[in-house]
Amino acid sequence: MLNHPWFTVQRIDGQTFAISEYGHWEKVHSFLLLGQQKAVLIDTGLGISNISEVTRRLTPLPVSVLTTHFHTDHIGGHGLFSDIYVHEGDCSWLIDGIQGLSIEQIRADLVRDLSLPLPEGFNADTYTPYRGKPAGLLSDGQMIDLGGRSLEVIHTPGHSPGHVCFYEKTSGYLFTGDLLYDETPVYAFYPSTSPSDLVRSWERIAQIPGVTKIYGSHNTLGLAPSIMADVEQAVKTLRENNLVSFGTGTHYFNGFNVRF
Repeated sequence: MLNHPWFTVQRIDGQTFAISEYGHWEKVHSFLLLGQQKAVLIDTGLGISNISEVTRRLTPLPVSVLTTHFHTDHIGGHGLFSDIYVHEGDCSWLIDGIQGLSIEQIRADLVRDLSLPLPEGFNADTYTPYRGKPAGLLSDGQMIDLGGRSLEVIHTPGHSPGHVCFYEKTSGYLFTGDLLYDETPVYAFYPSTSPSDLVRSWERIAQIPGVTKIYGSHNTLGLAPSIMADVEQAVKTLRENNLVSFGTGTHYFNGFNVRF
């Protein structure tokens, strides 16, 4: 498999790759999916190193970027690509900039708790999150055809207004962005988040038939579909105990947790 000083590339199957940043405390994953006519990159990571160098080494196909949501750790490499897509709910951040976090805080978070040296040439003091206009908008239920394989867009707000997941029915892969992952809390305590939307989105993905693997954007690469039963139970517990609101704290379940 491809060697890189910053990214860890792992083959999920013959046409699907995880591009991970384990040297950073957030353990961010981006995902490259290859079709017969084109490829898509789900998110572009932190922007600490050049992710397009990796995608070029993995495929000669044209690469479109599908954005799960517009937070700094998912759009760091967007400026390296020209064909970028985002849901309408997050489009204003793409064009006008990320709201609610100072540039000083963003830059500090990029370089704290590192376990690998920063790539030569990267300077957090000059880092600026990507801004631009998308090539198009993603919508709920939209099918994205790569040639020989396709992805369904599922609008799953809560962590951000325009957060989306991507589902490939033929493989059963569900790419959940920051809606669901293990170890560290799923965040829904910022003013731009919605605890009630997030719980509804959990409820929705738990009902998707045929899921074989859940690929969140942080921590463990690939969660077993059995976690969906735990998600359903979490939804029930949170609602029955009137915990679906800001300020109720961090709630722990079997293998994952959420902070409201």
